[in-house]
Amino acid sequence: MGGAEVGDANSLDTPVASPSTDPVDRLDPVVLHHVVNTLGWPDLRPLQRAAIHPLMDGEDAVLLAPTAGGKTEAACLPILSAMSEQHWSGTSVLYLCPLKALLNNLVTRVDSYAQWLGRRAELWHGDTKESQRRRIRTDSPDILLTTPESLEAMLIGVKTDHAHLLGNIRAVVVDEVHAFAGDDRGWHLLAVLERLEQVTGRPIQRIGLSATVGNPQQLLTWLQGSGAGKRPGQVIAPDLAVAPAAAGAPGTKPESTRPAGDVELDYVGSLDNASKLIATLHRGEKRLVFCESRRQVEELGAALRAREVTVFLSHASLSADERARSEQAFAEARDCVIVSTSTLELGIDVGDLDRVIQIDSPRTVASFLQRIGRTGRRPGSTRNCLLLATGKDSLLQAAALLLLWGRGWVEPVTPPPEPRHLVAQQLLAATLQQHRIGDQLWERMWNGLAPFDRSAAPVLRHLVSEGFLDEDSGMLFIGPEAERRFGRRHFIELTASFTAPPQFTVLSGRTEIGQTDPSVLTEERPGPRRLLLGGRSWQVTFVDWGRKRVFVEAVDSGGVAKWTSGSLAGLSYALTRAMRDVLLGADPLVSLTRRAEVCLAEWREEDAPQVAHPDGSLITRLGTDVRWWTWAGYRANATLAATLPSITDPIQRPTDCYVRLREDLTPEMWRAARDRTDGGAALVLPDVDHRAVHGLKFSAALPERLAVATVSARLADFDGARAALEGPVLFHTGLTA
Repeated sequence: MGGAEVGDANSLDTPVASPSTDPVDRLDPVVLHHVVNTLGWPDLRPLQRAAIHPLMDGEDAVLLAPTAGGKTEAACLPILSAMSEQHWSGTSVLYLCPLKALLNNLVTRVDSYAQWLGRRAELWHGDTKESQRRRIRTDSPDILLTTPESLEAMLIGVKTDHAHLLGNIRAVVVDEVHAFAGDDRGWHLLAVLERLEQVTGRPIQRIGLSATVGNPQQLLTWLQGSGAGKRPGQVIAPDLAVAPAAAGAPGTKPESTRPAGDVELDYVGSLDNASKLIATLHRGEKRLVFCESRRQVEELGAALRAREVTVFLSHASLSADERARSEQAFAEARDCVIVSTSTLELGIDVGDLDRVIQIDSPRTVASFLQRIGRTGRRPGSTRNCLLLATGKDSLLQAAALLLLWGRGWVEPVTPPPEPRHLVAQQLLAATLQQHRIGDQLWERMWNGLAPFDRSAAPVLRHLVSEGFLDEDSGMLFIGPEAERRFGRRHFIELTASFTAPPQFTVLSGRTEIGQTDPSVLTEERPGPRRLLLGGRSWQVTFVDWGRKRVFVEAVDSGGVAKWTSGSLAGLSYALTRAMRDVLLGADPLVSLTRRAEVCLAEWREEDAPQVAHPDGSLITRLGTDVRWWTWAGYRANATLAATLPSITDPIQRPTDCYVRLREDLTPEMWRAARDRTDGGAALVLPDVDHRAVHGLKFSAALPERLAVATVSARLADFDGARAALEGPVLFHTGLTA
């Protein structure tokens, strides 16, 4: 939160007319004293005031506020006061974050607040030294900052007496809760919290912190897990001037209102041109540049360094030390640039920023809000972002994203469906934790939370039949197949819910620079093999294939940056439909440079008539190439391709914008195929390549048909596909289908 902003309400140290009604009076007097005298705040923000009563009363909550809105304090001040008032002992509060770097950034601040009351906070994650872990095991802190993966490791590890360390937990704070809820780490988090309640023997208060989501009430219900509908809970969001739009049907558009922020969209045509602009623009300022891939970060960083810009880099394939050095140097410098992927999107403090620059477009409005929220924190400054599109397609996507932003629309956070692979992981982890579990009582470990309930029985039967679990006298034990596949390093592989593509560690002498994709080392290229990592060029001197290590030495220039993404590609229904809106003439409520205006005008004049029509979606023919321009998004189009096999081209990869159809298609064939879907009621899950299941962690512990079904369900978008089918469809000849 840094220097607090002065609120509009009564000053903390000014008497009010009715003290008994002021929530601030419930805070511990020592906490209140330090808020005024140590932090120097004349008042709490609205969110911090609104959180006091429900949090001190033990309610579950999701606290929503813009980036730098004081959410950490909104959670910590009431929880510390409750800790003091109710005499909590031992480790009574967990503070969970999705990133180790965010934990590193928060621990000093949280510990300083705890020390006001003679309490303390400690840090435990994958980089924590064993000596510090031993100290925590023997002398429990009051607040433990950790990740769900490390919490899982504490539950299953032989070194930690989890009942002693975790048995007194009363409350869990989940920072950046939306970052968990939208992927498999969210299912893992919920399952581990349910098992933690088995250790404590009581319900645990759950507090989520989030910047902006489109469905906050659903997020709260999700966070409550098995306690949803049984425990009191509320969304607390007084700082949001405009509440996030409800998810609604695909393409829901609230009334247009220009959000706060100085935003400009420019078309530069290439990453090299972007580097030229950044090198000359806003000199003397501290700039944070977001890219959409690690390769872009590396190439832009090298281009800026070649133009003598002081530049630092941050992305997931740089070593922790390398990232920390960059972030620290950037925080202490002035006239400089840091180039990052989404690793700096969350609440990590990199000092006082002047400007955010976005290369191309993020995939979600929520990400854009996080990024623009890194600026405008100084009094008198405004939030700002300059978007630089390096291609024609990326300009259209950026304009569409800004159109949604201008409408006040934010994506709903939706957990990925059917996490059967996480069910398998949890069954194995719970068995490790308990050493043995009853073959009829295992579902009690998760307090009835679906899908870790009796519906998981087919997964359990497969684990037993394949030797992942052994069964004897009504008890289940870890079996030899689980030992073989996951048993290395005390089953550490069982604590991570996602699969990372294999990478090689890059070393200069004994210094770890980061990691690179193995294809960079194997692809045929002329000349010496060079890498681009950390924004610098390196020549490979030796590859240790067995230990996956690459030794390099610095060179002046050249090199390749490449990483393989394990995620499903594609844009959402809402964003793709907004791209269509832009083609049809809708302009985002931001400043457009002359270059951007010219490029959008070319889109609309040359391309739009062939791909978009205001009266419905188009089916076009160019030679033998027949396309249905749905503008429905990748997942909806994959669903449509599977649902309409009689008229779709069987050899196609789904795209965001269109579905390829048979070359002999007629309007009559189209109408017959659409009628067979029964108004969209008979939609079919997309086909998936069986190799795609390797992207699911623990897929080896599932029957292949269930693993394929899981991937297929995650590739589907029934709502988007149904909306595309229900809308008018026009043939390019003008004949209405």
